[in-house]
Amino acid sequence: MPVFLSLLASLLWGTADFLGGTASRRLPTASVVGVSQLVALLGLLPAAVLAGALDEPRSYVLPGIAAGVVGPLALAAFYRALSVGTMGVVAPVAALGVVVPVAAGLVGGESPSGLQLAGIAAAVVGVVLASGPELKGGGALPLALAAAAAFGFGSVFLLLAEGSEGGSLGSVVMTLLTMRLTTVLLMTVLMVGARRFELGVRRADLPVLVVIGVFDVGANAAFAVASQSDLLSVTAVLASLYPVVTVLLARQVHGERLVGPQLPGVVLALAGVVLLAGG
Repeated sequence: MPVFLSLLASLLWGTADFLGGTASRRLPTASVVGVSQLVALLGLLPAAVLAGALDEPRSYVLPGIAAGVVGPLALAAFYRALSVGTMGVVAPVAALGVVVPVAAGLVGGESPSGLQLAGIAAAVVGVVLASGPELKGGGALPLALAAAAAFGFGSVFLLLAEGSEGGSLGSVVMTLLTMRLTTVLLMTVLMVGARRFELGVRRADLPVLVVIGVFDVGANAAFAVASQSDLLSVTAVLASLYPVVTVLLARQVHGERLVGPQLPGVVLALAGVVLLAGG
């Protein structure tokens, strides 16, 4: 079951990323993030009640709030990068956010395993190969946005891990709920402050935004349950495969083609993500 849930999380995350990037090509990125995160919040509220998580110790509050500030900025950068760049390159670069918790472990005195060192090397070489043609074609902006998203995602990983230190499913749910609540409140305040109440979203756009939010929170829930097992190293690796889904969907739906060294570069970058997550 943990293996199935981890693969399900990858499928849902990868599909949500593809849909979010595609929607951002015709809708304001802030609207895509805001509406989808509101949907995720509405989905987490009953989950928290049903799980009896409202009585959890409040150690999740500060990490959840911090994640709620960093998370939407990273997601907005990611969706924007997906909308203006090559999804097959942007998604693997953003997935390298796993380097952040690895680096935090090094600062904290941990020693990287041989697999993690190999993963870092593979990721660096892969990103260089995949990024070369993008930079020559004027694609520096999506790569910069993807790198910013990677840093943000990695920081969110650390914050969610801190908020879920209790190890219970309730602490995981409440950390995610606090994160989404903070995100929705923050974006509401920013919109009010900017006096911008027009989302630019039509009724016909709502279904895809709802799907993005549902898939996002569903992936979080699937991985949260899977991570409670004794196969954490396995579940982390399988859940880190979500860029593969985004790449395949971009190829199938948008007809994206990777040129020259990009294909081996993307493969190396994904291999680096897997090795880092599993090390």
